[in-house]
Amino acid sequence: MTGKKLKVALLAGGKSAEREVSLKSGEQVFQALDKDRYDISRYDPRDDLPRLAQDAGSIDVALIILHGRLGEDGTIQGFLESLGVPYQGSGVLGSAVAINKILSKELYGQAGLPTAPYAILDRNHPENIEDVLNRLGLPLVIKPEHEGSSIGLSIVRTEDQLPKALQDAWGYDRRCLVEKFIRGIEVTGGVLGNDELQALPLIEIIPGEGYEFFDYKAKYTPGASREICPARISPELTARAQELAKRAHRALFCRGYSRTDMIIDGEEIYILETNTIPGMTQTSLFPQAAAVAGISFSNLLDKLIELALEK
Repeated sequence: MTGKKLKVALLAGGKSAEREVSLKSGEQVFQALDKDRYDISRYDPRDDLPRLAQDAGSIDVALIILHGRLGEDGTIQGFLESLGVPYQGSGVLGSAVAINKILSKELYGQAGLPTAPYAILDRNHPENIEDVLNRLGLPLVIKPEHEGSSIGLSIVRTEDQLPKALQDAWGYDRRCLVEKFIRGIEVTGGVLGNDELQALPLIEIIPGEGYEFFDYKAKYTPGASREICPARISPELTARAQELAKRAHRALFCRGYSRTDMIIDGEEIYILETNTIPGMTQTSLFPQAAAVAGISFSNLLDKLIELALEK
């Protein structure tokens, strides 16, 4: 590349429960960015927001490598908007919508997308739990309204496990999502693009022995889970799941890229949730799928920066 380097602000760290994952991702992104193309400054939003604001006039684009609250929820996106700094990925609206599991469910439903039957339980006004059990049956999945990386998530197989699971979820949010548990093949579908969307190859996720589901430890402990790309499902199911990932991306007002998790039970596909800032280490799911599609980690970062700078 000739001419002036792009000034890139790399944001990683933050204050969420996923701080350590963000720092690890941020380090790998820094290593992979082409130093011939980019002049990179690093910022930890936990400590460096004043410096970021001070430097904003000289920044061409920001890479937000943050997860969870105050990173993936629209707040840092709004801060960058107010500074006039372009950034990769979804804007304020899409970020705030996608991190809210209850609102996401409602928007999936309005878009005609298949999800597991669910109920909402409010810590301050809990409805009759017996009604939920009668309607949804066991097992159940309990999730806080916000949070990522399966933080605060529990699978409830017996009625006596429900009170603790609710208390765990309510420790993060006043409201929690109660979903019917669906056993099947877990896949995740990456989407790349702004107006024209590219569906990446699907990844099949197999939690290792001792992990009931793809929880925080199963995600981030080396060797705890197997990830197979492309997923071992039929071409017809693959095409349907990839289309659902694109429709979920649009339904939640996402931009740039996203990764939608799904469960396949027989011929039925159910959407679980959509991530607006997928993990960005070289072995994370989105970069893995991009690599199978012929996009290296460094080129993926180039593409995200290009998409961020599109008007």
